[in-house]
Amino acid sequence: MQFDGQCFIVTGAAGNLGAAVASELSARGASLALVDRAAPALEALVKTLAHPDRALALPGIDLTKPEGGAKMAEATLARFGRIDGLVNTVGGFRMGRVVDNALADWDFMMDINARAALVSSAATLPAMVARKSGRVVHIAAGPGLKGAAGLAAYAASKAAVLRIAESLAEEHRADGVTVNCVVPGTIDTPQNHAAMPGADTSAWVKPAAIARAIAMLLSAEAGAITGAAIPVIGVGA
Repeated sequence: MQFDGQCFIVTGAAGNLGAAVASELSARGASLALVDRAAPALEALVKTLAHPDRALALPGIDLTKPEGGAKMAEATLARFGRIDGLVNTVGGFRMGRVVDNALADWDFMMDINARAALVSSAATLPAMVARKSGRVVHIAAGPGLKGAAGLAAYAASKAAVLRIAESLAEEHRADGVTVNCVVPGTIDTPQNHAAMPGADTSAWVKPAAIARAIAMLLSAEAGAITGAAIPVIGVGA
């Protein structure tokens, strides 16, 4: 699964998962457009990549707005002349019971999870359709498959990501473009360790493991997989 000559956009690239994806794809030879609001973290990430000369940092882009998506796609095409795939890791999480005003989190969850998936997809798909080849991978979550207490807004937003991906997969099956989701288990990050002290972390999934699964979905070998929700949940110690 080498990606020399190919260009992928990674959104949320300064986050734990986005950075792992960027590192994995750069190690496999890909050119990368790295999108995040955090400029210093994005610049620091580029310096760690196997091929920093093949990376374009695009800080300050708001993917809840169509103009942000357009700017991302235009800058990528101007630098690399092609878009072979999108890995959208933008997302957020908040808990809250419905009776405790979960509606206050509804717009935030829908914007950062579902709307960002729509905007980033709409901005990048035309370039892939024009080439009759492309890969799109979004990040879903278990509550998107089945809700749980305190997760109404989050679960609904991640369910929306799954339905968006499934719909896009059907819309572009004839265009040589695949659209899939990965559904991670609990990700092994410093933030999750701080939030859940004392938890059994034996089955937590390393960002690098998720990144490898994403690389598989971007590859030619996964050309027959579309509309899928791939669980990446770990297997314990």
